[in-house]
This record gives sequence, structure tokens and C-alpha cells, in this order.
Amino acid sequence: MSAWATCVVRDSFIRIKVGRKHQIPSRDIATTGEFPVVDQGQELIAGYCDDQEKLIDFDAPLVIFGDHTRCFKYVDFPFVLGADGTKVLVPNKDIYDPKFYYFALVALEIPSRGYNRHFKVLKERSLPRPPLPEQKKIAHVLSTVQRAIEVQERIIQTTTELKKTLMHKLFTEGLRNEPQKQTEIGLIPESWDVKQLGEIARIERGKFSYRPRNESRFYGGAYPFVQTGDVSNCDGYVRSYTQTLNEEGLAISKMFPAGTILITIAANIGFTGILQFDSACPDSLIGVSPLKCIETVFLNYYLMTQQPQMDRLAPKGTQKNINIQFLKPWPVPLPTVEEQKGIAEAFSATDQKISFATAKRDELQALFRTLLHDLMTAKIRVHVSDFPPVETAGR
Repeated sequence: MSAWATCVVRDSFIRIKVGRKHQIPSRDIATTGEFPVVDQGQELIAGYCDDQEKLIDFDAPLVIFGDHTRCFKYVDFPFVLGADGTKVLVPNKDIYDPKFYYFALVALEIPSRGYNRHFKVLKERSLPRPPLPEQKKIAHVLSTVQRAIEVQERIIQTTTELKKTLMHKLFTEGLRNEPQKQTEIGLIPESWDVKQLGEIARIERGKFSYRPRNESRFYGGAYPFVQTGDVSNCDGYVRSYTQTLNEEGLAISKMFPAGTILITIAANIGFTGILQFDSACPDSLIGVSPLKCIETVFLNYYLMTQQPQMDRLAPKGTQKNINIQFLKPWPVPLPTVEEQKGIAEAFSATDQKISFATAKRDELQALFRTLLHDLMTAKIRVHVSDFPPVETAGR
């Protein structure tokens, strides 16, 4: 256990002159403006405001606590305060380094009370209080890892935006800078065709039905059973599954081979992913097996761009859904197989960069959580030389 002194949260901060005049209701937060708005949501900046009279440009740095969300934010810039459920904590700088104070609060485990308020619970918790020089060293180490995480998140965000731009460009202009023609799906290169999905792929529906939902005798066997969530939450490739079937379950399901493109047809409409293994599938998924005229990866990337439109055009009944007859006439651009491969490779390169940055971010987040716990409990004591430099640059 730590030999450090401790401080109850209610005694760790000072009262300041923040009041209702500095707050802005959610309905008045704009997407653009001069001054950032900080509320209790997960994002640091919730939006913007142009009212200078509401600006908090004093007592920084400080910490915002989401009374409902239990979210902490370190704020060291002028801002306007969101009105709903925000608490402003200014650390007592005689006993706390502000950045250490923020990390010490983040390390606290505050049980959820739903959408009830949590500030009363927070005030009764205790924080470690090492000597100020050690606080600064701890904050330096954690800040270094945090900045490295932010670098990877920026890489993910910018590369994802690049991919969207690239997909629009290549699916309308191709790789060869040739003249375009107008078609039912918009502009495409002159040498391309437009085919219906049913002409270029075999389309089959899964068979397993969830009804009755309490029927457990089909589950728990040796056969992968990919479900809607496994596809709608994937990155274009179905690499995992959350359920298995036994022989009895398999007999009433449909087994699709690896390489099949799965499309969600109920609830989450039009999400796709390429199966990386043989799997049984329910009737809420459709399997698309491309013919020789079209590359699987190219087709999957194109179908990914069609998800919003599929969802918008899906028939609306008791529950919105689509079926094979909906998908068969869906128009698909068809360049040569060689150009399909080149386009797919360009998209795959961006996906690889996103995947690398995501893995790096996840590693750094795990490191941060471990360090946060160990440093705040004095399981390890900080000497900056004990820690190797943290990589902050992208690949």
C-alpha cells in the first residue's frame, strides 16, 4: 500500500465563480463558432458558442466532471460550459498538480447509478496525495502515453476520411483517368459496365431462425455461427463469431464457405463483411458469392458504400428489412478484373494503415490503464529514467 497521504475529494478543490451565466443549454450549442463548449459527453468539445460573456477564461487548468456520465475532462483553454450535469473542479494547487489531479480522478472507480447524479458519491472518495515533485513526474509519464494515444487516434480519423474520399473518387473515376459517362449509378469511366448484383454473384439466404428464442438445444457445438452483430460491427472482414451451433443446429442452418460476402438484412440493414472461415448463418443474413467476372474484395468495398442507400430504400413494415429480391437488381459498376484488383489494393492499403494505428492505439490504451493503476497506488514509483520513450509517431 502507498505511504502517501490522502485527501477526500470534497477537500481537494476550491470554489470558483462559475455560475449559470457561463452555461449554455444543449439546444443552443452550435456546430461552428468562436468558443468551444465543454459538456459532460464523451467528446472533449461538444460544439461551439459565440457568446463571449459566457466564456470561462480564468482558474485554468481545471477538471470537468459529468454528473450523469462520470466522465472527466482536463481543460486548459477558454471555454463555455454545457449546462446539463457538469461540475467544475479547480484543484487546490497548494496540494495538487492539476494534471496529476485529473489523472487521480480518472483512476477512481465510481459505480454507475444510471442517469442519476454521481457527484455526491465522488465527493466522498479519497485521492492519493504524493509530494508535488512526484505528482509532476507521474503526470509527465501518463501525459506522454496519452499524447501517443491521441496521435494514433488522429491517424485513424484522417485515414478513415481519406478512405471515404478515395472510395468516391475511384468508384466514379477509376484508375486510368479516362472519360466518364452518365449511368443509373452516376458518373463512371466509359469502359466500365453496370451490372445487376444477381448477374455477377450467387445470392443465398441463411436458414437458421431464432424462434423460439429460448431454444438452447441447438447451441454450444463445434460450428461457428455468425450473426447480424458479427457483421454490422466488423471492419469489412468477419473474423470472429459470438455463438456456435451443434449438429442439430447446423441441420437447420445454412453453411457459407470462407470468402462469402455476408449482408445484414434486418435491424441493421446493408452492412457487409467477407467471411474468413466457414460458418453457419441465420436467416437475418444473406450470402453473396461473386462469379469470376468480379473480385470479392472489390465488390465488398463497393457494397460498403451502398449501406446508407440500402437502409434508406428498405421496405418499411412491422420491421424494416430487405431480401434477395431487393438485392438481385442492385446496380454494381464493373471495370475489368485487372482494374478491380488495383482499386481493391488501394482501399486495402488504407485499411492496413487504419488497422495498424488501431492496434497501436489499443496497446497504448492498455499500457495507460496499467500505468494509471500502478502509479496511483504506488505499486511502482516514478523516476522518469525508469520509463523508455513512448512512440508517438505514426508508421
